[in-house]
Amino acid sequence: MSLQIQYPWDFDARGRTATSSEARHIFEMVEQLLMTSPGERVNRPDFGGGALQLVFAPNSDQLAAALPVNLQASIQRWLGDILALEKLEVSHDDSTLLVDLIYTVLRTGEQRRETIARRNVS
Repeated sequence: MSLQIQYPWDFDARGRTATSSEARHIFEMVEQLLMTSPGERVNRPDFGGGALQLVFAPNSDQLAAALPVNLQASIQRWLGDILALEKLEVSHDDSTLLVDLIYTVLRTGEQRRETIARRNVS
């Protein structure tokens, strides 16, 4: 098992750059992709899922229904060589946006189930 630099970047207990396991690093890449707004990255204007912008948008069933298509396309384009997305569901609970994922890590065949939750605190 190889170690990767943790996202978001941080220090570990020894004062060195914190690391993550490969499985955790892949989840961190998914989270970073989905929360990055298109146009935010220099020289990569189409990188990102834009879900973070939607945390501050009015929460609705229509929003939760439209978002999965965009997020699935972003994952396929940017991480399709690393994972196979099995299921992606978006829901909202009051001011919290929830993204539930099931994916398979292509290198190991391991299936992972993860949830990304972002709360609107405004």
